[in-house]
Amino acid sequence: MHRNPAREPPAPIPVSVVTGFLGSGKTSLLNAMLHDGALADAVMIINEFGEIGIDHVLVETADEDIVEMASGCLCCTIRGDLINRLEDLLRRRDNGRIRPFTRVVIETTGLADPAPVLHTIMNHPYLVLRYRLDGVIAVVDAVNGQSTLDAHAEAVKQVAVADRLVLTKTDLLDGDGDPRLAAIRRRLAALNPAAPLLDVRRGEAVPARLLDAGLYDPETRSPDVARWLRDEAYGDHDHAHGHAHDVNRHDDHIRAFSVVSDEAIGIDGFNLFLELLASYHGPNLLRLKGIVKLAEQPDRPVVVHAVQHVFHPPVELDAWPDDDRRTRLVFITRDMDRNEVAGLLQAFTGRLSLDPRVFSADDTLSLRNG
Repeated sequence: MHRNPAREPPAPIPVSVVTGFLGSGKTSLLNAMLHDGALADAVMIINEFGEIGIDHVLVETADEDIVEMASGCLCCTIRGDLINRLEDLLRRRDNGRIRPFTRVVIETTGLADPAPVLHTIMNHPYLVLRYRLDGVIAVVDAVNGQSTLDAHAEAVKQVAVADRLVLTKTDLLDGDGDPRLAAIRRRLAALNPAAPLLDVRRGEAVPARLLDAGLYDPETRSPDVARWLRDEAYGDHDHAHGHAHDVNRHDDHIRAFSVVSDEAIGIDGFNLFLELLASYHGPNLLRLKGIVKLAEQPDRPVVVHAVQHVFHPPVELDAWPDDDRRTRLVFITRDMDRNEVAGLLQAFTGRLSLDPRVFSADDTLSLRNG
């Protein structure tokens, strides 16, 4: 009897998260994205239909929750739990009740800390198999951005965890020479030096530049670590802010830096290093990305990614992506400096006698030898 070969699991669907403070222009960006053909075969999950101008592009109502746009994009609202919404979309897709979609774009509320949304995608045992985090897009108002960052720690965090920064309302300033524009650009670059800053007025904030910000290059379907990590943007020093202390400057506490090591690190030691970071510094570990040289498999590096205390399942590469075979980690932290993290990593690259009883089996991460 003929047997069908085992089906390979479907490739995870990329998910982009759009965040930005109230009044930043997030809704205008979402509307523009809906009208772009690059989002055909995508699903957009928004907070309220009323904020999105869909009336003139609505084709038909698929059901009470999902509408189909003239662009081909499906659109639905977040009603209740995001996990339920993402699981429901997969069930409908797998059962043929909605046409297959190839991307998801999620809007957060203006006051939201984006971390819980990212944790949902990175940490849920089923969703992490079917979805992959492509990137975070943070929208910043060039006119009011400085005061918003001063007044709201959530706005600073939105910028710090972003893979792409979108600057809006620059047309309301006095041209490229306006000192307010230079000031907000400097501030965003200090908070998140590796995130490209895209100006809506210049036509830079298009899906082709906003999407596909994750580890995998959609054209080659292979990891592009250099593009994703962008560790050269961090340099070899702490990115501190040169202004005088101001109790209203939440980003006085934010640091962006890289840590590099020539020494390979053992798998167990690296697990303990990550566990200590998550246990003792989790809330302050805003974003971590890196490629790691393991002593047990020095020719097959591992890519790691974390948002606060939640770590995405590590990705093992078949080979080093370039000639640089060092461990390279980039951090955006709050109230943590480079020396503290570098010292902790250095401790685990030496031959230290570590007592495994300090950590329970449930505490360890999923890096294992063999």
